[in-house]
Amino acid sequence: MILKSKICGVSDSKTLNYIINHNHPPQFIGFIVNYPKSKRYVNLEKLRTLLKVKKKKSQFVAVLVNPNYQTLEEIKNLPFDYYQLYDCSPTQVKSIKEKYKKKIITAITIKDKDDIKRYKLYSDTTDIYLFDSKGYEKSLSFDHKLIKNLNLDKEIMLAGNIQINDELENYKKIADIIDISGGLETSGLKDISKIEVFLDKIKNLKK
Repeated sequence: MILKSKICGVSDSKTLNYIINHNHPPQFIGFIVNYPKSKRYVNLEKLRTLLKVKKKKSQFVAVLVNPNYQTLEEIKNLPFDYYQLYDCSPTQVKSIKEKYKKKIITAITIKDKDDIKRYKLYSDTTDIYLFDSKGYEKSLSFDHKLIKNLNLDKEIMLAGNIQINDELENYKKIADIIDISGGLETSGLKDISKIEVFLDKIKNLKK
């Protein structure tokens, strides 16, 4: 299995241009759209400017925490391929998917094994399952082994304090896509040198 990647929390044009023009870019790039608690949050005005680029080989993901109607209407014409939804009921997810015609990454936040079962509620609407910690902007981790034996018919994305010095090979056993954000930062800002190391490691995994 080829391990795909998502770099999340991109908030400046220098970093974005570096990523999309890389020889081995990630399959997904995520932007924090409506969660001001995160230091990676991008307001609407800046987001409109930031996204005026050619995506090339990457797909753009709007990271949304229980978005309201106004937010969804404001971003509906932006070049997002996926909406990554936190804290949304199955009914909300279905409604958003049908109205805005976007692919859906449903975030299941995990503290213990009982939380994992919630993925079943979204089986009819999600395109990708994301298993993440309950840390949100704090980049907390959870026990990734809890999802090791899941046998799902859709791709699994894995987040939760993933670092560039992790043995990325191990993630291939439990997920299709790894989602990294804080692990590519220095002093709270995306670090080009760490991004380069990460993308190089992902490239070498595919050989």
